[in-house]
Amino acid sequence: MAREASDAVELEIADKVVRLTHPDRVYFPEHGYTKRDLAEYYVAVGDGIVRALRERPCMLHRFPKGIAEKKVHQKRVPAGAPPWVRTVRVEFPRYGRHAYELCVTEPAQVIWAVQMSTVEFHPWNSRAADTEKPDEWRIDLDPGPDCPFSRVQRVAGVVHEVLDELGAVGWPKTSGGSGLHIYVRIEPRYGFKDVRRAALAFAREIERRAPDDVTTTWWTRDRDPALLFVDYNQNARDHTIAAAYSVRGVPDARVSAPITWAEVPDVDPHDFTIGTMPDRFEALGDLHAGIDDAVFSIEPLLEWAERDERAGADAGGPTDEADDADESDQEEHA
Repeated sequence: MAREASDAVELEIADKVVRLTHPDRVYFPEHGYTKRDLAEYYVAVGDGIVRALRERPCMLHRFPKGIAEKKVHQKRVPAGAPPWVRTVRVEFPRYGRHAYELCVTEPAQVIWAVQMSTVEFHPWNSRAADTEKPDEWRIDLDPGPDCPFSRVQRVAGVVHEVLDELGAVGWPKTSGGSGLHIYVRIEPRYGFKDVRRAALAFAREIERRAPDDVTTTWWTRDRDPALLFVDYNQNARDHTIAAAYSVRGVPDARVSAPITWAEVPDVDPHDFTIGTMPDRFEALGDLHAGIDDAVFSIEPLLEWAERDERAGADAGGPTDEADDADESDQEEHA
């Protein structure tokens, strides 16, 4: 339920009220979607976006003046947030710094972030209980500039085949861009370096099985632009990608949409927007609803990593944590 006020609307989200200022500000000029449209989208997929973000440190991609203007990468929750907005402390040892990042546990916190002009939600692959032990392995199928989407779909089929052989359950989604993501719940037993090693070993196995489609070459300048890069480094510490159900800051208001494996061969990422996803969510529910019940041990992948390393495989590029120099504490009128 919403209550109108002067240049503002109050949204009742469960037992919380979130005041949305400037609700008619246009965020997506191509379709005229407003800040209120964005908030109502996140209300409609509330169970899904909360499941995707639950108890994870989360970077916010804010667009205070809409997606046609400057984007703000914000790690720190600003002063003055309501007391029910939960945060979690994360460390950046390379710089001797820390930040208190948003840690979603309920839908109202998502809508509060929208009030702060957030369009995209980029969570860590670990949770507040132990931010140094990931519980999510992310397989990022990242096409080169000349790579057709049909190649992405074909490689996703290979990924599915290998996951089945391992006994792992993969949960696919569109990236909201030109690629696909597959998530796998894992036991939170290992640190980021080991999870990245496991992801690299898996990527190399996909490359072995689909050498005409896939590359694991780290440096962009050395890759064939027509190939698909399996981006294992998305599992490194402090690397984040858009959550399931996150809107992307692109003109058509596309969404990173959970899909079924059966949909992969024919899926068109452009079909999933803030205009179409609420009806899909109402009809299908959260296609990732069972993800927390399908937990995989990465030990077989670590054995693959050891095998590759004995054979002379390198570390697959830099392994340092992401540079946090782009974080922003700017206070802009939302």
